[in-house]
Amino acid sequence: MPPKRKANAEGTDGKSKKAKPQKETTASNSPPELESLDFSSDAKTSDGKKWNLKVSSWNVNGIRAWMQKGGQKYIIKEDPDIFCIQETKCQEGEIPKEVEISGYHRYWSYAEEKGYAGTGLYTKTKPINVSYGIGIKKHDKEGRTITAEFEKFYVVTTYIPNAGKGLKRLEYRKGWDKDFREYLKNLDAKKPLIWCGDLNVAHQEIDLKNPKTNKKTAGFSKEEREGFTEHLEAGFVDSYRHLNPEKTGEWSFWTYMMNARGKNIGWRLDYFVLSKRLLENLCDSCIRTQVYGSDHAPVVLLMHI
Repeated sequence: MPPKRKANAEGTDGKSKKAKPQKETTASNSPPELESLDFSSDAKTSDGKKWNLKVSSWNVNGIRAWMQKGGQKYIIKEDPDIFCIQETKCQEGEIPKEVEISGYHRYWSYAEEKGYAGTGLYTKTKPINVSYGIGIKKHDKEGRTITAEFEKFYVVTTYIPNAGKGLKRLEYRKGWDKDFREYLKNLDAKKPLIWCGDLNVAHQEIDLKNPKTNKKTAGFSKEEREGFTEHLEAGFVDSYRHLNPEKTGEWSFWTYMMNARGKNIGWRLDYFVLSKRLLENLCDSCIRTQVYGSDHAPVVLLMHI
């Protein structure tokens, strides 16, 4: 994807820890009030069963800044059973107290590098087990993965590595994809899974506004797209694209630059990927494009489990 900000010296994820994001805008410079949005849904499975499980995922682009923008209000408004967040940019002991929402168990995975990556998971139901990383040190030091095991399924939330400005990190990304695919396959052999997060890839040309000019941009390189295809071929389904096979123009990420969100020049980088045998449980998979607070929008999955 286009760099969110000027790349830092290491070029990892194309992000600078010092730069401040520009003010978010819509075309009218007036984002809708969260309280005015209607998140109700009567979505059902293909055989008519109404949803009874809601999972939400959001790359918050720094949990402290997100909380200052009222991020906790979104959790209360959406009221998900499970809420996954990516790019917390916090070390252990730095998570703001304000994120302690009543009724949720909370779990955090931290990067060794200060102010970088990191993931979190909230759940109303206490998991059977929670694990961090995928068991490979070179990947796990960046705090990119949390896996929660429940009675009937796993939830895996990830902040997939960006290939970086100039694709400097592409070889690492390819290695990550291979290792992570094996991790998912091993879990899926035990029970079905819901995989969500900022997966840092626009899989098809309809998953971003300007595919022709981004062929060599991180998030839309041939190698990253092929890696995601291989994930799906291993027994998984992109839930949004399953329900919306040809839909375009609905994105989950917009760079802060050039009023991209106001112009709706964006990318679909945030996903819910399901084990194929969970398709019969799928009710809806949507993007909360009107929710602000980050350069990403939340994505939501409705299931009947």
